[in-house]
Amino acid sequence: MTKNRILILLALFCALPVFSQSPGKFSDYFINETMRIDYFHVGDKNREDITIDRVYRQGTWAGNPNSLIDEFNNGRYYIKVYDRAAGKLIFSKGFDSYFGEYKTTEKAASGSKRTYHESALIPYPKKKIRFVIENRDRQNRLCPIFEKMIDPGSIEINTDALTAGVKVFNLLKNGDPHHKVDLAFIAEGYTEAEEKKLEKHLHIAAEFFFNREPYKSSKKKFNVYGVFKPSQESGCDEPGHGIYRNTALHASFNSLGLSRYLLTEGNRELRDIAAHVPYDALVIMVNNDRYGGGGIYNTFCVFTAGSIAREYLLIHEFGHSFAGLADEYYSSAVAYNEFYPQGIEPIEPNITALLNPDRLKWKEHVIEGIALPSIWRKAEYEEFTMKYQAKRAVLNRKIAELGRRGAAKPEIEILKNRLDILKRKNAERTGAFLRKSPLLGKVGAFEGAGYTAVGLYRPMLDCIMFSTGAKPYCKVCEAAVARVIEHYTK
Repeated sequence: MTKNRILILLALFCALPVFSQSPGKFSDYFINETMRIDYFHVGDKNREDITIDRVYRQGTWAGNPNSLIDEFNNGRYYIKVYDRAAGKLIFSKGFDSYFGEYKTTEKAASGSKRTYHESALIPYPKKKIRFVIENRDRQNRLCPIFEKMIDPGSIEINTDALTAGVKVFNLLKNGDPHHKVDLAFIAEGYTEAEEKKLEKHLHIAAEFFFNREPYKSSKKKFNVYGVFKPSQESGCDEPGHGIYRNTALHASFNSLGLSRYLLTEGNRELRDIAAHVPYDALVIMVNNDRYGGGGIYNTFCVFTAGSIAREYLLIHEFGHSFAGLADEYYSSAVAYNEFYPQGIEPIEPNITALLNPDRLKWKEHVIEGIALPSIWRKAEYEEFTMKYQAKRAVLNRKIAELGRRGAAKPEIEILKNRLDILKRKNAERTGAFLRKSPLLGKVGAFEGAGYTAVGLYRPMLDCIMFSTGAKPYCKVCEAAVARVIEHYTK
């Protein structure tokens, strides 16, 4: 049977998810090592293709042997692994990808194809497997787009020694990686001479992280590592400012054309460096003082360690990458077009199209008697926040222009300070405005979420997924993060 016929037959079952299937014992199908499957993801809005790059046999499997099947139904893609002989699902995991974001952009819509390197990590199988990648159609149904038979005993499996010159810092060790959340901070843009600076930033980041719930009360459920491969140059790429740096992971602002969006396309380098520790979650810590970051579900998150907003950036972006939380804001510019199709319920746990209020996904948290949708001073909020966004855009544009012209650093710093003051004052105004509402702290369904002013709703007036500042997750987001922690540690 040809590959195309197999995919056609599999597509007949798009609407039949198998999240609750029991895979059996870990030891029946796997050994305590990691299979890393690297592949290229190629395409545009209307077509995507996948081709295998390399398959590696690497160190200890970090995941929980009691949680082999992903039951969160989150992520625009799913990895599914089947025992080839029995046809049984033995492992699955939902995720998002850089390519998945690219396909929602104007360039992808115009037919411009891009290639991204991605990785799937699975426990090392004992026998031949059928490796399947699925993605969601416009109705959010999962459908297969790629499959391959993989023989774990093949001579083509790569067993190279790990990348040399990598140093590991053990920041927190609480036990067996199989029953802990293994969190790895990967250093980016720190030179060999900046190792002490890196260590300081690692400890500050860990302190921030465990100051917030539900991480604070779950600290004993984490192992935390810092992983450092020195970069040749300090910082990262800032294309809008005319700055380019030779760094370990090639992290760059202006990802997908958005000035503050900071990601990396250096997936192979990232995975080679991260392979020095067992990991469930990756945080790329960038040696830069600009406001910037990004988070992609079950892939990685990025934040700038020198920014005055670094605490917010870390917790917010980790919410994306670890628990698949959606952005709840809707007034800031983004690179996407119709990221959430109109009239379709989003899969993320913290936003809703409210198509059926009686079956609201966070119904158990809703305050008794609150109206759905929940009325708030939305127009007034939009009036002042849009003015702020316009002022911020002007300052960002001027700073970028000065950078490209090679202006003197003091001249640029003056505008950067103005921008920081503007951001701080807006955060203070937003907080004061929301605190006046009698609905603050109550769970309902508040219109304005997921980059959309009308038709999408968030659980509470405010949350670290909605606005900047030193604030907690809302009750729904916190519960979602706690469920993922339980998934890795039970």
